[in-house]
Amino acid sequence: MTASPTDIDVVIAWVDGDDPVHRAKRARYAGRPEIARDDVGGDTRFVSTGEIYYCVASIVRFAPFVRRIFIVTDGQDPHADAFVARHFPDCRIPIEVVDHTVLFAGYETCLPTFNSLSIETMLWRIPGLSEHFVYFNDDVFVAAPLHPEDWFDPRGRAVCYGTPFSSLLARLLRTVKPRRNGQCPFGHKDAMLNAADLLGRPFFFHFHHTPLAQRRSVLADYFTTHPEALVANMRPRFREPHQFNPQELCYLLGVRADKCVLRSPKGRTLFLKPAADRTGYMERKLIQADRMDHLLFGCINSLEQAPEADRQRFVDWMARRIGIDFSMN
Repeated sequence: MTASPTDIDVVIAWVDGDDPVHRAKRARYAGRPEIARDDVGGDTRFVSTGEIYYCVASIVRFAPFVRRIFIVTDGQDPHADAFVARHFPDCRIPIEVVDHTVLFAGYETCLPTFNSLSIETMLWRIPGLSEHFVYFNDDVFVAAPLHPEDWFDPRGRAVCYGTPFSSLLARLLRTVKPRRNGQCPFGHKDAMLNAADLLGRPFFFHFHHTPLAQRRSVLADYFTTHPEALVANMRPRFREPHQFNPQELCYLLGVRADKCVLRSPKGRTLFLKPAADRTGYMERKLIQADRMDHLLFGCINSLEQAPEADRQRFVDWMARRIGIDFSMN
């Protein structure tokens, strides 16, 4: 199957953690002290500081070939359609909000969930989702004009911007990872390792925080024939160390089925992780980004933790790059 500009969908996971209803719901289920950890269910996992609008604007501006944008939420609506109508009046990409109840149809007892890995496990169940889709966290954005082939090659294979990483080495690194309050943090790479272990693979593809091209049929076929893996991964309301990364699973399975291809991320990705104690960090990183001739994707991680000046510096940079005034939201 060949990917074409008319059959690539985007799926964005979004939550407004400041919503009093969502906060109350989360507090009702956050019974264990470790859930407050940032790697499990801390507030930083749910804070929204406008990233969804930078994300959507970047897609509309730089990937106009996208067929449809799905925004996955828990009874919330960022009104991204109104935002797009205001800033991109000629845009014809429909935006559809998909509630968790739609993803978890038949598994309603697992709701509510506050776990991105659980939610990601169910994305392939979105009604009407294209065979070729791209998954975004809301803090991920497109940084330059794209072609469909940046996500799916001419044969329709999903492009994974990653590098092979030894499962054995990852396990060794996990044993020496610094503890926090006596606990070993559960990180991005750990969930990838779990996917490799699930399949008995000696390596995984280490990818960064970028848009992730996926083949729906790869996930549907696996979870249909392995329902126990589906249930085990989507059941936890908050992150658990046994969970695997569903996008990694898709890539590992896809390479074997010739539905995925690996591509180097070098020079194509930008990761921003500002903090109050990182003086000059944002300015340096954005200058670096402007000098990257092959930059395609970026991620602004925990923007709420940046000093106000750095936050504004990033917003101004995005506004210049995309060509709109975000202060008019």
